[in-house]
Order: sequence, then C-alpha cells, then structure tokens
Amino acid sequence: MTAKTAAAKYNCYKHINMKKNKLGNTDIYVTPIGLGVLTIGNTQLDLPLQEGAEIVRYAYDKGINLFDTAQYYETYPYMREAFKDVDLSLDNPDRPVIASKSLDCTYEAMEAAILECLDALGMDRIDIFKMHEVRQDPDWDDRAGAWQCLLDYKAKGIVRAIGVSTHHIDVVERMAGVPECDIVFPLINYAGLGIRKGSGAGTAEEMAAAIQKCLAAGKGIFAMKAFGGGNLTGTYMKALDYVRDLECHTIMVGMGKKKEIDDLIAYAEDRLPADYQPDVTFKKIHIDQGDCEGCGTCLDRCPNKAIYINERGLADVNYDICLTCGYCAPVCPVRAIIMW
Repeated sequence: MTAKTAAAKYNCYKHINMKKNKLGNTDIYVTPIGLGVLTIGNTQLDLPLQEGAEIVRYAYDKGINLFDTAQYYETYPYMREAFKDVDLSLDNPDRPVIASKSLDCTYEAMEAAILECLDALGMDRIDIFKMHEVRQDPDWDDRAGAWQCLLDYKAKGIVRAIGVSTHHIDVVERMAGVPECDIVFPLINYAGLGIRKGSGAGTAEEMAAAIQKCLAAGKGIFAMKAFGGGNLTGTYMKALDYVRDLECHTIMVGMGKKKEIDDLIAYAEDRLPADYQPDVTFKKIHIDQGDCEGCGTCLDRCPNKAIYINERGLADVNYDICLTCGYCAPVCPVRAIIMW
C-alpha cells in the first residue's frame, strides 16, 4: 500500500461531526479536543514506540487534529512514527496541527529547541511553539531571550503562532496584555487542582477570570488538566463541562487508551449522556518523577503514610497501603500527582 493510498484509507475513518474552532486571532483551526502526547512518554505510561504511535495515529484517524508535545517530553519519535505517511507541510489543510514547547530561557537554547523539533518530526515549519511552564515573576523577564527567539522565528514564517503554557494566574493575566502572544495554555479545572498564584495556590475562579481576559484580547486558549491529572475523572462530565463553558478553544487531554479517545470525541460531538461515567476503579495515584520537586508536602497530607521519598529524593507511592483517596493531589504545588 502506498503512503497516498494509506492516507486515503485512514481519512475515511474520520468523524465528520468534529467541528473546529479558530484559535483567537490566528488563522489556525483546531478540534475542541486535543491530544496531549506527554501521557504516552517515558515519565508516564512509557509505551513502546509502535504502541504509543498507534495511540497518536488513532486520535488523528478519528478526527482529532491538534497534538501538543514538548522538548522535555521526549515524545517526538512517537509522533514521527504516527505521521510517517502524512504530509506535514503547512500547505496540507488536512495535516495535524502540531504544537510544541521548550523550558529554555536563552535565545540560543530556544533556537536549538525549535530546530530539534523540526528535525525530529521531519518538518520545515510548525504551527505553534510555546515557552513551557512560565512561572511567577521574574520568570517571564528571565526568559526574554527565549521569547525574542520565538518572535524572530515567527517573523521568518518558521513558526505560525507563539505563546506560553503556565499553571499561574499571574502569567495568564499578563499575557492578555502582550499583543505578540498568540496562544495561552493555562491549567484550569473546577477543583482548582494545580492552579498557582504567585508563590502560593490560586483558585479556579481566579484562573477563569484571567482566561476571559485573554479571550477578550484575542488569544487562542488551550486548556490543560481539566481532569486535574486524572484526579477528577470520577466527575467526568462535570470536569469537561466546566472547562467547555469557559469557551476555551480546545481542551488538551493526555490519553493513553483508545477508549479514552473515543469517549472524548463522543463528548465533543455531544453524543455522551449527561450522566456518563467511565470506570475509574482501576486507577492509581502516580507521582510524575519528571515534575516532582521533592518538597514533601504530599507526605504530610497522606492519611495512610503511603507516600515516601525515594532514592532520587522525590516522592513516590507505596501501593500496598495507598488508599487512592486523592488527598495528596490538591496540595502538590507543581501538579506532579496524577491518577491513571
């Protein structure tokens, strides 16, 4: 089977009901559900290459057109394998919209991150590139070199839209006043899990208000952690409805199973009953070793002393005594505690 024939075969499976939303003032259109590729990578499910690529491709074949990754995730190989028979040039209207991001601070390091992404995916241009996890002041100012690089690469036409991802209300509010920022990718869920304000915790209401300022300013809004890292999956419809009602352009969800993809597409197409509830009995608390900073806050909150500090100085879970109560998740300052 040729690549062209294979692509035609795959396209016949796509849902025709998946609408697309215009990302703020950009000319990029995305499906209301996007796939966060972090989940399949080595800090979470750590799927074999072919298995992870199959998840990415399944989402694309079913109609999801937005895929968010990052240099830090080390998931480019999955995406290259998944899209190996797809024309990723920006001239192809049916291509997946790919967004990536980097934690780098300097011009040179951000430039290297962009070029690494393009090379790893076999592309010469990319739709969206962002500064990853911008925190409270002075982080934005400290990363001025990286932002200038994004501005320059957008001016060159190599990156179509630029922006930031953040867990911080302060940063979202600030981006509303930065005209060059096209995309804002905030953490938002009804329980406020993981939301930060300055050096402390913020509320869902405060983040929602900041998001509205960005929408009014014409920013494209990705929403992350609608399920609070899986901790809110037990209130599936409530969690999704809350974020959808904020009129975010897309909800980015990390998915590692085809059933999860099917459910979210059904939700986007209004095919799920209002009382729909997935089976969450198999889920376990997991502490992402890539995000954990070893602060120990979760140890103090765990009622059964199931969390401990491992040999790397990071929090980990003793599943023999873990109650899966989820009490630890709200107190984690860097949202490293997830449930899958």
